[in-house]
Amino acid sequence: MTEQQQGVLLPEERLFLPDLCSTRSVLVVVVVAELLAVVLSLAAYYYEGFNFERLALSSLFIQWVALTSAALLCALRNWLNRQSLSVAAVLVVAVVVLDTFIFSLLTRAVMQWATLISPVDSIWGREVLINAAIAAIIAGTVMRYLYVNEQLREKGEAELQARIQALQSRIRPHFLFNSMNIIASLIAVDPDTAEQVVEDLSRLFRASLKDSGNEVTVEEEISLCQRYARIEQLRMGERLQLDWQVDESVRAQTIPLLTLQPLLENAIYHGIQPLAQGGVVTVAATVKDGQVLLSVRNPRPSGESPHRGNRMALENIRHRLQALYGEEARVDARPLDDQYEVVVSYPLRKDARQKNGVRVQGRQGA
Repeated sequence: MTEQQQGVLLPEERLFLPDLCSTRSVLVVVVVAELLAVVLSLAAYYYEGFNFERLALSSLFIQWVALTSAALLCALRNWLNRQSLSVAAVLVVAVVVLDTFIFSLLTRAVMQWATLISPVDSIWGREVLINAAIAAIIAGTVMRYLYVNEQLREKGEAELQARIQALQSRIRPHFLFNSMNIIASLIAVDPDTAEQVVEDLSRLFRASLKDSGNEVTVEEEISLCQRYARIEQLRMGERLQLDWQVDESVRAQTIPLLTLQPLLENAIYHGIQPLAQGGVVTVAATVKDGQVLLSVRNPRPSGESPHRGNRMALENIRHRLQALYGEEARVDARPLDDQYEVVVSYPLRKDARQKNGVRVQGRQGA
């Protein structure tokens, strides 16, 4: 198994150095640079009166250094991210210090030309070295933060992969035993259905053994859910009804493997099985406001909530989606009167194929 299959980021995929070309990053750089200029001007107030001219010159100088350093690091980002963390951090500090040093020399040369300093003073003033030292301290501090953040992220990803593997490898024993009993009872009376159950069961096991980082289309995940539901319906009969509400526009969207199936399993196990009369499990998938929305809704038996065992699956699914789609991905579980609903939402992929179709829905067995 390769490092990529094990969930470890290869050097070319590392995101140690953030994208400094984005609008948000540029805004952060500008604001932080301006705050630094204000702090330096206020610090000088201890020794002499506050000077707006000094603030303006400091602000101009620091902004130029910050923005040019950000531009250089943006251009070198892919190359830097392919280096080891320690080497990348040292190189970033070197780039910032060199940029500061060069701009300090240029600034002194311009000020000398504008007679703001004595022409006899050398452009190699102590201010140049002080500026370079300040830049080294600030860049080193930021790199230390990014280094620790990267270490924590890699540790979190390793723990996440372990939880995902635990979730994917967990197939409830009662489901396996029930499936085998169903197959055994059907072999003599309905061999075709028994063969279909064997095929559905093998697909489920094959999916649970696949790499946890695999993504499939929503249509493929729905198909896997339907195979699982077919097996359960053979056991539960008319007590289990499925209502599939899947927009055509969402079918081509990608989703981590085994995202909906555990939710459907929990809905049947905690919502339908305790009810003598059974009920309807509604599985819906649509696209709204740039978000993919997936939901599983089931009846909620009275008394103490039977959903206390759902939390591990919900947390694993939430972490998997946030690892792929960021903080915009959400997994919300909520009671609705006599029902219980889990809603999964994550950003729409811009490069996914979008289809305009008619909503397909209807109450039916799996």
